Amino acid sequence: MNVLKFGGTSVANAENITKVINILKSEAKDTQLLAVVSALGGITDVLLEAGELANAKDEAYLTTFDAIKARHLETVEALFPEHIKEDIISEVSAILERLKDILQGIYLINEFSFKTRDKVLSFGELLSSYIISEALKLHVKDAQLKDSRELIATDSYFTKANVKEELTNQNISSYFKSSKASVTVLPGFISRNEIGETTTLGRGGSDYTAAILASALNASQLEIWTDVSGMYTAHPKLVKQAFPIAQISYQEAMELSHFGAKVLYPPTIQPVLDKNIPILIKNTFFPEDKGTRIVPTVSEDNPIKGISHLEQIALLTLEGNGMVGVPGYSRRLFEALSLNGINVALITQASSEHSICVGILDSDVTKAVEALHLEFEYDIDKHKINPVQVEENLAIVALIGDQMKSHQGISGRMFSALGENNVNIRAIAQGASERNISAVIAKKDVSKALNILHNRFFEEQVKTLNLFIMGVGNVGHRLIEQIAKQQQHLMDTLLIDIKVIGLANSKQMYFNELGVDLSHWKKALKSGRPQTLQTWIENIDALNLRNSIFLDITANQSVAESYAEYLKRSIAVVACNKIACSSNYSNYKELKRLSKKYNAPFLFETNVGAGLPVINTLNNLVNSGDKVTSIKAVLSGSLNFIFNNFNDAISFHDVVKQAQAEGYTEPDPRIDLSGVDVARKILILLRESGLQMDIEDIENNMFLPQASMDAESVDAFYETLKTHNNHFNHLLAEATAKDCKLKYVAEFNNGSAKVGLQHIPKGHPLYNLEGKDNIVIFNSERYIDQPLLIKGAGAGAEVTASGLFGDIISLARS
Repeated sequence: MNVLKFGGTSVANAENITKVINILKSEAKDTQLLAVVSALGGITDVLLEAGELANAKDEAYLTTFDAIKARHLETVEALFPEHIKEDIISEVSAILERLKDILQGIYLINEFSFKTRDKVLSFGELLSSYIISEALKLHVKDAQLKDSRELIATDSYFTKANVKEELTNQNISSYFKSSKASVTVLPGFISRNEIGETTTLGRGGSDYTAAILASALNASQLEIWTDVSGMYTAHPKLVKQAFPIAQISYQEAMELSHFGAKVLYPPTIQPVLDKNIPILIKNTFFPEDKGTRIVPTVSEDNPIKGISHLEQIALLTLEGNGMVGVPGYSRRLFEALSLNGINVALITQASSEHSICVGILDSDVTKAVEALHLEFEYDIDKHKINPVQVEENLAIVALIGDQMKSHQGISGRMFSALGENNVNIRAIAQGASERNISAVIAKKDVSKALNILHNRFFEEQVKTLNLFIMGVGNVGHRLIEQIAKQQQHLMDTLLIDIKVIGLANSKQMYFNELGVDLSHWKKALKSGRPQTLQTWIENIDALNLRNSIFLDITANQSVAESYAEYLKRSIAVVACNKIACSSNYSNYKELKRLSKKYNAPFLFETNVGAGLPVINTLNNLVNSGDKVTSIKAVLSGSLNFIFNNFNDAISFHDVVKQAQAEGYTEPDPRIDLSGVDVARKILILLRESGLQMDIEDIENNMFLPQASMDAESVDAFYETLKTHNNHFNHLLAEATAKDCKLKYVAEFNNGSAKVGLQHIPKGHPLYNLEGKDNIVIFNSERYIDQPLLIKGAGAGAEVTASGLFGDIISLARS
């Protein structure tokens, strides 16, 4: 014999009831079944509302009653064929009329006691069980309905009656000893006292009904059918990778249920626990899913069975020097809370006895503080202890598993995983049994924490990176293409899962928490919302995703000035925008400090050399104890392209136009030709070398005429290149006369730095630097006679995007 319980969602309407009937038909082939059913989904709350309205002398109770009646009659209309529908409607209507009479009585005498409340609420299960049993009879001939009130005897503690076990077990055994029905449908939740009055079994009452029946009959199994496929490793709505637990012990299931796994209410299943009867959690809507089997003990490799959480938590702290070594404070605290009906979810006490911290529900805070201040009024007045401290908007996250005590390092892995992702822990509780390790965190961090822990304990160690890209122009476009192309490869070979969560241009932004479809990202961005830097940051902060990375692919000063806001939120920053790292030295150092403080990496490899590993190589030199003594470099791919292509056959104006057309310069080429961009790059290298310098310390020998720099527009700038053509031809002629090439060089030596055009002779490493290539030559205390040389493409959207991609991969491996 098996007992099956179907909750409110499983019997919410005719369509769902049909699914229940199919399940019962299938299982009835093998064994005798008892089917315990709840009220139609949501009806219990509506019944309570009707009673409260009637008690308040509000005639709206009649409208509520009409809604209850309509819901049940609609279900009958959809379930039954015409030839029997009239009889079913007649019986349902008769039951509803009895309910209406009771509601009218409440309205007239203004009485809605617990006893009357039980009577009103019982109609939900009475109606559903009748409808379901009659529908079942159309498919299973020997199905029958049995009123649970005739079997389950209780005391008169209305709304949460105590079961009289001996009498109840006798009733159940006696009835089913003679019952030949293959399926017996019983209403859950309801019972009856010794004088025949209706009582209810409280929260989880239908589960309790099913457990009582299973225990009394020594059933082979108790099945709880609901709207999820078992108990999950974590809340599936918050952790997309969560999966159903195949098998779990009673104690583990109790722990998970206490911390919010709503498919099971622990106190109600005690009768089957006492008999070691297995419990199976199944999904009414996907009956083929295996579900979760709950048994006395389980032995598996992974000691962690699940990660659960409890929201709406507040911490109360009682502390003071007067508590140290004085017995009785703990007893008084818990007694005061208990007398006021306040449940304690978590306890932690300092070994010094200086403080006691308890976690309670937010809704109990006011009552708890009043109770404790009253209890400790004298102690507070005499300054033996401080007034109760309250912290709200918290939550508890907990690792659950029977076998954790026999595995070392679990709590260390838990806390380090949270700490690495800047989830602050406010309190910790861990019992000697180590079945539950709990941490109190900010409520806003719950989703992040659950995903972090689930990844650490249940998933192949895939590192998920959540990207927020600002700037989708030439470089941004190429980066997105590269990510789309390499996503599967990175997952397969490096276990790196890269998701683009947010995109923004200068006007709009678009977010998708599950990841933007990179094959249609342009369309998605067009459908986005208006963007400001503040709303962009606020949206990223609100998502609060682990391993969040902000990518700045702009040349915008306001964007660069916002980096601190990301770092303070523990969001990594990857930038090809050079403004931040070349701003005043104090700002550069502050960003470095924030990066370290909030464990949020700040990477900017593409600031110098686009995709070349210049900064990374320099960092390795410095971190290994070497000291840079001089630098000589061509750091502008655009300028190198221009001077490599500038000759007698082409004007300077035309070669600059060509460089812009091929994407080697900024939209305003003066940013490149002024030398300011190169000065910023050498400044960044010097700072990364350990020197304290500002842009004013870099000598800039500008080759552009002042008129070109002062031009009011880009078009006007190009006109000045034509006007001053002789100036540029003269620069070329001077270099040619010396059998040299013109190169725009950044140089550091003897503590000073400069940028400007130089004549480079044959045989010099810079002489044969082709196209848009960059080169950096480091001399150091270790590289004296033979310098360290880095050379390669230093401009272009593709290589810059590649450099940004490299920084992203570096973060995944960190």
